[in-house]
Amino acid sequence: MNLTKKLWAAIQGDPVFMRRVNGWFVLFWVAMIPVSYELGWLKSVVYVSALSLWALVSGHWSAWQAARVEVVQQHQVDAEAEHPVEQRVVETMVERTDVQPEGSVEERVVEKTVEPTKPEPSNGEKGGEQSPSPDSQPS
Repeated sequence: MNLTKKLWAAIQGDPVFMRRVNGWFVLFWVAMIPVSYELGWLKSVVYVSALSLWALVSGHWSAWQAARVEVVQQHQVDAEAEHPVEQRVVETMVERTDVQPEGSVEERVVEKTVEPTKPEPSNGEKGGEQSPSPDSQPS
């Protein structure tokens, strides 16, 4: 009995397997339509009742599977809201590099501004006296 439960849990946890199984069931039941008609089974109350029960069970099973998927998706949305991707990216960058998050102490260091110095006179000119450049001659 324990082996059966483990096998059933493994089967239900594998979406690829479930898709394949349900695909084969669809093909089987589509193929059974003409067979049922030719053999006259559609006139049998027992056959139609069994077919109706199967439809009921498979419909409810499908709805249950869809609800399970929705629950998993809602858990993923909740987890994403608590710990968004952007936050995880920043944490990983800070962890793996020397980048610091915005507002850290290292970024608040005030840089001193240095006033530019006046160019040194050249060609024997005196301190503040410079010869006019050809571009700045009055016209």
